[in-house]
Amino acid sequence: MTAIHNFDKALALTPSSRKGHFTGTTSPDYWNMVGPFGGTTAAIVLQAVLSHPDLLGTPVALTVNYAAAVSAGAFDVHAVAVRTNRSTQHWTLQITQADANGTPQVNTTATVVTAARRDTWGDNDMPMPPVAAPTAVERMRIGPSGVAWLNQYEMRPVGGFVPSTWDGSSKHSETLIWLRDAQPRALDFASLAAMSDMFYPRVWLRRARHVPAGTVSITTYFHAGAAELAAVGTGYLLGRAVGQQFHNGFFDQTAQLWSEAGELLATSNQIVYYKE
Repeated sequence: MTAIHNFDKALALTPSSRKGHFTGTTSPDYWNMVGPFGGTTAAIVLQAVLSHPDLLGTPVALTVNYAAAVSAGAFDVHAVAVRTNRSTQHWTLQITQADANGTPQVNTTATVVTAARRDTWGDNDMPMPPVAAPTAVERMRIGPSGVAWLNQYEMRPVGGFVPSTWDGSSKHSETLIWLRDAQPRALDFASLAAMSDMFYPRVWLRRARHVPAGTVSITTYFHAGAAELAAVGTGYLLGRAVGQQFHNGFFDQTAQLWSEAGELLATSNQIVYYKE
């Protein structure tokens, strides 16, 4: 019998008697200091849509807004298809948890767009940067205490390491890194959504200062279908992330994820809070 992958345990959702309502439980394997790794939360939201009986097509866009930290324990997910057209479908979602009085409180909101894609012309104007093969790059050491989710991934940084000295000396915000699940797992839309949020805050690299920071909202665009994901299998993805504008407590960072074969699978943009 094959053991259940830790990521699939974290994504496990139980449908309730009400269509579109699911329950789940946070995973200690994907914990990140004060709450779950944000990529896991994004994957859970997407999984609710992918598990919905009214689903049309495959994911095109996913936006997740982190309104408050998710507490350890049970949570509820509510997914609603607000509009279904001939080839596209628009979803709204919420994750809620009960407060001390048992009143549901929203901690995450999201939107998802799915579509029934058709074969058309296509091209890639964002080619994969030339880098060393993943096996030629040293694997990153296990993450610090309290950041369990880092141990769930195999990461091989090509450039843009986390600063070793927090002295304000850095001049750029670009990271290039090979990554995949540490415990082999075939790539799918949920894991691709999670990996789109793998990058540490760009302000740390840009300033070489370890300031408090956290994602407020992230949007991921999917540029691949099931066949392209199946071709990746358990292989590596090359991730690139860079900051764009740092201003009055918030900055945005963009990221791309390519397969080893150079296929651009997903891009993301997020707005991040930071504090002096």
